[in-house]
Amino acid sequence: MNIENITVNSFDERRDLLIPGDETATLDLCIRHFVSCARGAIESHGAFFVALSGGSTPKALYQKVTTSPYSEQIDWEKVYLFWGDERSVPPDHADSNFKMAMEAGFAQMPIPKEHIFRMIAEENIEENALKYEEKIQENLKDRPFDLVILGMGEDGHTASLFPQTEGLKAKDRLVIANFIPQKNTWRMSLTYEAINSSLNIAIYVIGAAKKNILEEVLTSELQPERYPIQLIGTKENKALWIIDKAAAPEITNK
Repeated sequence: MNIENITVNSFDERRDLLIPGDETATLDLCIRHFVSCARGAIESHGAFFVALSGGSTPKALYQKVTTSPYSEQIDWEKVYLFWGDERSVPPDHADSNFKMAMEAGFAQMPIPKEHIFRMIAEENIEENALKYEEKIQENLKDRPFDLVILGMGEDGHTASLFPQTEGLKAKDRLVIANFIPQKNTWRMSLTYEAINSSLNIAIYVIGAAKKNILEEVLTSELQPERYPIQLIGTKENKALWIIDKAAAPEITNK
C-alpha cells in the first residue's frame, strides 16, 4: 500500500503499521492519507463517506485539512460526514465530538447540510442509534465507508467500544447505544461490523503516554474484552495504525 510515495509496512494479517517520525511528521501523514482517501473515493464513485473521531489528533487533522493548501485538494460538495461515536451530550456541549469537528474547520467548508449527519446521543439514544444506522444505509446504499478514523484510549478502547461492555457483542448492527459502566454514561458508537467493513481504517496513536498500552495491544494475545481495539481490522480490510515515534514501542512482527 502506498500513500503519496509513502510505503506502508505490514505488521500482521490484519494490521499495517506506519511510523512517520515525530508528532509533526505523523500529523502530516494523517492529513495526506485523509486527502488521498477523499480524492480516491470521489474519483471512484463520486462521493467520500467518512466517519470522524473525537480526540486531539483528529482535531489537529481537521484544522489542517480544512485550510490551504489541503482544502483546495478536496471537492467538499461531495463529502459526507458521519461520526464514529458520540457522547450523550447536546451538539453545543464542550464534550461533543460533532461540535469539535465542525468548529475545527468543517463548518467553513462548502459541505451541503444534507451531507452532515451528527449522532443524536443526548436523548432516546437506543432509538436514535437505530435511526443513525438507517441514515447510513440510505446514503451509502450497499457501499462501506470510504474511511473510518479512530483513536485509542489508554484502556484499549476505540470509538465507544469500551472494555467489558455489551457493545462488544453486537451482531448485525452498524450503530449501537453502549452503556459504559466505568463512566456511568451512555454513548453511541459504530460497531465492529461497520468499522471493519470500511475501505480504509485509520488509527492514530500519538504521544509517549500511549506507548505501554500500544505495545500491549499489538503484541499480546487476542483478548478483546480487555482491549477492544484488538478486533479492529480484518484480513479483507486491514487497519492502518499511524503512530509517532514517541508512542512506538519496540515492536517486531509476530
